[in-house]
Amino acid sequence: MRGTRPLALLSALFASAALLTTSPATAAPAACSYPAQVLDLTRWKVQLPIDDPNQSGTQILQVLRPRLNTYVLSPWFKPTSACDGVQFRNAVNGVKTPNTTYARSELREMQTNGTTEAKWSSNSGTHTMVIDQAINHLPNTKPHLIAGQIHDGNDRSTFRLDGKALYITRDNDTHYKLVDSNYVLGTRFQAKFVVSNGSIKAYYNGVLQTTIPVSFTTGYFKAGVYTLANCENSSPCDTSNYGQTTIYNLSVSHR
Repeated sequence: MRGTRPLALLSALFASAALLTTSPATAAPAACSYPAQVLDLTRWKVQLPIDDPNQSGTQILQVLRPRLNTYVLSPWFKPTSACDGVQFRNAVNGVKTPNTTYARSELREMQTNGTTEAKWSSNSGTHTMVIDQAINHLPNTKPHLIAGQIHDGNDRSTFRLDGKALYITRDNDTHYKLVDSNYVLGTRFQAKFVVSNGSIKAYYNGVLQTTIPVSFTTGYFKAGVYTLANCENSSPCDTSNYGQTTIYNLSVSHR
């Protein structure tokens, strides 16, 4: 009987070691409440397709820092359940920005102070945006949306999905460069823009797709979802009819 005690102690030690080995694998993932806990939103504001209660008339809601640090609005702008990305959703009946045809749920680039809109020149410096993202859902009838763009008052270049065909656009040429003829919803990909020396270089999954000559002085980046459908060309005209993207990583640099 005396010999059984060391055996019992060894068994207990092995059991403890097994628990220590397996416990990290079974640990619950970290919880998050706000998109700013997933993405660095220091130099962005979010534009959402709902009425701004602080404005008279119909105005899209725009949220700036520091309020953006603890802001979430489900289902339009929220972290994923795994806290590995941020969901952007926009319905066909969403509130639009002035002088636009469609609504959006998008980040708009700001200066580092977080309160002044960014404006930079295509002819000076190097301006880069990288989006690690997936397109998850398309509107009915007109299954088109934009997921990332360079703007200066005009859509200079975007990543645009029309049904299954993913394009890089150039100004008003919506099908300028086909990059994927059979995009599957939910597939994660990297979109990258580099603007310098009077040109836009557009990359898809790290591969240069096209170089577009441009000249502007009020450029800025946008990321999220700009749904190219509304109640006039897509039904039903309600929140069940929407476009959606997920952004997993987002970076911008200027040098």
